[in-house]
Amino acid sequence: MKKMPMILIVEDEPAIAELIAVNLRHNGFTPVWAEDGESAQRELDAVLPDVILLDWMLPGTSGLQLARKWRSEGRTKSVPILMLTARGDEPDKVAGLDAGADDYITKPFSTQELLARIRAVLRRRAPEQIQDKVSIGELVLDAAAHRVSWQGDMLKVGPTEFKLLHFMMKHPERVHSRAQLLDKVWGDHVFIEERTVDVHVKRLREALGVAGTVIETVRGAGYRLSAQALA
Repeated sequence: MKKMPMILIVEDEPAIAELIAVNLRHNGFTPVWAEDGESAQRELDAVLPDVILLDWMLPGTSGLQLARKWRSEGRTKSVPILMLTARGDEPDKVAGLDAGADDYITKPFSTQELLARIRAVLRRRAPEQIQDKVSIGELVLDAAAHRVSWQGDMLKVGPTEFKLLHFMMKHPERVHSRAQLLDKVWGDHVFIEERTVDVHVKRLREALGVAGTVIETVRGAGYRLSAQALA
C-alpha cells in the first residue's frame, strides 16, 4: 500500500486547522495538527513529516522563529515549509522566505491552491537525490555530502540555495531566466512568484561570501554563473 505523505499543520486556530486537515485527508495526505511551537517540536521529534504548514502568528514562538530554528538543524533542514499567514505585503513575504520557508501562502487561500503548492514542494525534493560533485575553480559542491566549499573552507548554504547553486554549477556560463530557474530548481512553478528566485539568489551570494561574484545578474534576462568572475 502506498504511503500517504504526512503533513504537519502548525496552526493555533482549531477551525482553520480542522478545515485544512479534512481537505488533506480527502486528497491523499495524512494530516497531523500542532497548535503551537512546543507541540510542533514534539511531533517533529517523534516523526519527520513530508511537509510543514506553518502559521506565522502563533502563541509563544512565532512561525518565523520556528522556520529559522528548523532550517538551522540538520534533522529538519530539508523538510519543506509552507508559511501560512494573513500578512501579504512583499516585505513580509521576503521575511518568510529569508527565514527559510520554501513557499508562502496568504490567507484566505483556496483548497486547490494549497494542495497544488504542497504537491509542488514535494516534487521539488527530487533534485536532492542527485549524488555528484562539481567544481568551478576553487568553488566545490559535493551533492552526496551536501557540502559547499570555497578555497577549502566549508560554507553554510541553505537547502534551497544549495539546489540553486548545484543547478547553476552544472550549467555554467548560461543565462537562466527566473522562470527557467523556478522550473529546473523548484519544479512546477505555476503558483510560485518569480520574486522568490531573487530572494534565494541574494541569500546564495551572501552564503558564498567572496565567491558570491560567481553569480552574475544579467539585466532583463536573469542570472548566470560565470567562472570568469572568480579569475
